[in-house]
Amino acid sequence: MPPFAERFAGWRASLADLERWLLPAACLLCEAPVAEREGDALVCALCRSRWRAIPNPVCDRCGQPIVPGLTCRICSDWGPGLRRVRSAVWLGDSARRAVHRLKYDGWWRVAEAMALAMRDLEPLTGQVSLIPVPLGSRRARERGYNQSERIAASLGRLIGAPVRPDLLRRTRETQTQTALTPEARAANLAGAFACTGAGGVAAVLVDDVFTTGATLVSAGAAVAAAGAASVDGITFARAIEPVG
Repeated sequence: MPPFAERFAGWRASLADLERWLLPAACLLCEAPVAEREGDALVCALCRSRWRAIPNPVCDRCGQPIVPGLTCRICSDWGPGLRRVRSAVWLGDSARRAVHRLKYDGWWRVAEAMALAMRDLEPLTGQVSLIPVPLGSRRARERGYNQSERIAASLGRLIGAPVRPDLLRRTRETQTQTALTPEARAANLAGAFACTGAGGVAAVLVDDVFTTGATLVSAGAAVAAAGAASVDGITFARAIEPVG
């Protein structure tokens, strides 16, 4: 290792030790003491145990748990572009708290724990490039960062994949999705993304929550139109929907 690299590694280790000394080892979600920080994720084992994994079998395309033989109602009207989506956990109370901490409370290091939960998702096999779903400029200013970019950065470090926020951008501000119907969500996001430079890329879009898939479908269409070799999507959580 070159001398500068050795010094840099030493400084980084010293800063990490200083952080551990200055900051109490408390879970960022429940604030309970954490006996041991696994990978410095700062989310306790109890909170992580409450993140319920998505069970199989799932729809081949959208990843929604489904009864074999039934047609999936989530992705039946999706257009071409987005090949498949997978999510790590259900959006239960603990996962919802994690998302809220990340998006609205400024606790960006929660993204590290989310990435650990996502690292084995099916679309991450092979040589892929991670593309975080971009925020509009107004929301980016309000939050100070893009939560999807934080997740993608943590995930990229874990699996050794490049993170390419430069490939995808929002073309306009969109209405908040929270109170919209599935049809209104799709209309709200139609044509909301533009992509350049993705030719031949095995792209994996990264977002925090899958609700109806409208965001990933719209973003995926833009990435596919830019010539990507494939376009998949992954999210930390999935909103709870009836099976069937």
